[in-house]
Amino acid sequence: MPPNAPCANPLLLQWMQEWVEQERDRNSRGLLTYKNAFAALRACPVTFQHPSQAQQLKGFGEKICKRLTERMEQHCRENGLPMPKRPRRSAGHGLVGQNDGDQDQDDEERPAKRQRKPKPYVPALRSGPYALILALATLEEGSRSGLSRYQLVERAQPHCDASFTAADPGKFYTAWNSMKTLLDKDLVEERGRPTRKYNLTEEGWDVARRIQQTIDPNQPVQPAPLARPEVDVDSAEPAPTRLVNNRSPSVEVEDRPRVISSYADVVTDGDGDSSSESLVLPKFRPIRLAPGTFDVHLVLDIREVRAKTDRDYMQNELSKKGVNPIMRALELGDALWVAKCKDANFLSRLGAEGDEIVLDYIVERKRLDDLIGSVKDGRFHEQKFRLKRSGIQNIVYIIEEISLDSEVLDKRAEMVQSAIASTQVVDGFFVKKTQKIDDTIRYLTRMTMLLKRQYENKPLLVIPTEVLTAQNYLPLLEHLRKEEPSAGHHITYPAFASLASKSDMMTLRDVYLKMLMTTRQLTGEKALEIQKRWKTPYLFVKAFEGCGRGVDGKKRQEDMVFAQMGNLFGRKKITKSLSQKIAEVWGDT
Repeated sequence: MPPNAPCANPLLLQWMQEWVEQERDRNSRGLLTYKNAFAALRACPVTFQHPSQAQQLKGFGEKICKRLTERMEQHCRENGLPMPKRPRRSAGHGLVGQNDGDQDQDDEERPAKRQRKPKPYVPALRSGPYALILALATLEEGSRSGLSRYQLVERAQPHCDASFTAADPGKFYTAWNSMKTLLDKDLVEERGRPTRKYNLTEEGWDVARRIQQTIDPNQPVQPAPLARPEVDVDSAEPAPTRLVNNRSPSVEVEDRPRVISSYADVVTDGDGDSSSESLVLPKFRPIRLAPGTFDVHLVLDIREVRAKTDRDYMQNELSKKGVNPIMRALELGDALWVAKCKDANFLSRLGAEGDEIVLDYIVERKRLDDLIGSVKDGRFHEQKFRLKRSGIQNIVYIIEEISLDSEVLDKRAEMVQSAIASTQVVDGFFVKKTQKIDDTIRYLTRMTMLLKRQYENKPLLVIPTEVLTAQNYLPLLEHLRKEEPSAGHHITYPAFASLASKSDMMTLRDVYLKMLMTTRQLTGEKALEIQKRWKTPYLFVKAFEGCGRGVDGKKRQEDMVFAQMGNLFGRKKITKSLSQKIAEVWGDT
């Protein structure tokens, strides 16, 4: 085409030039593509009857042609013009121009190619997905009870050639990894914490029916039996046969449920409140870890450092003293101890998960400057509140009395002493004072050696995770400690981490209490008392609104909490000044 010859497609070229300028203004990486397409269109001698024909030119892809088509449709609508019909693809290899496309103008558009229907999913015979679907199909369709991992593996294993608990030689995965495939395909739904339950979705039931028709068109899916002989963990001999709840092979059916309705802690509606819901505690058969089947290890939070430039100091110094800590981000505390099973699959075979059991000791470490800061911003009370809810009895507060500016220390001395005293006397925690981090390391070393002697020579009793809920955990521990004070019952580390998580088990009540405790001087005990009187944040705010506005209303709001709680005894009492602070945050002024 001669340099000054008019363009065969001036309208398309005009739009392309606009888009080139847009890409240049945006400094877009697509500028070069649009420039090449613009140059190719300007040089093209053939007039296109439809923008899609430009795809034959260099630089024009499906995206640019689609954009040109949409721009052409807009142009035709604005000017009352008919939209050009898309021509049929030419049988030749050259450009389809106006001359060789005349007959196409009268042809109807070619019908879209019919999409091939996707093939329905059918897992391979005796594969992991095949076995898991058959196992889940033993539940009644529409049931929301679900199966735990342990129950599911027990029912699925007879239908699968690979093991669900141990990897085959040379492989790194068990048949249980097939569950991810089923979840990704929306054939199975997963719900619940800390114990996850699994159910088939509607699509999953369709697959289950197809599998069943393949096996035997006339035979319905049979549920697994609800009773089986229990096996003694410490021997190969079967224990006497006993009916067990179909929720779990390790949970016994009680003749009469045990009801707890007065448990005074955060998991109920308040300290012994008569409105708290009754809790039915499960009676279960604990998993027994025999002596010699586990080792005691210290678990240290990875954020426990001496300084930002010396993050591995604690770990290295502990290792020099013969203690090799397990390093991980802890949900609660700065250090705790676990019994780690020598057989990594032992717990999974018996209704639990992981290979670690949390022992009854946890440590919170505070440097003196951090203690002062946490008391001032409220973290100190919130941490103690969560430690109480952990279910661990032996809570140790290590306070490192590092050197501080004498002026700062004198100013905060009374606050520090008050915080330490309340931690010991009111909360019942053990406070250990050290002078520096090296003293703390020596203390952790001695504690590890002591706990190894204390635990490694006796059996450990483990509560199966599937009987635990956020509501029954603390009442169940209290009941067990009262009924069997010398036995000691523990839970797995994954269950503990989930129950202790700031977010995983967070309820509206937890959020409400945390919101209340952000007000300075409003401790966990006081927050609980407020929550007993005004059950939700909404009701608390509405109560302030009910006091009215203006000068008189503001005064009633400031006195509202004090009027309800000013006569309480000890640490639950709300003073008038604190009542005014609460009104400033929650009141309608």
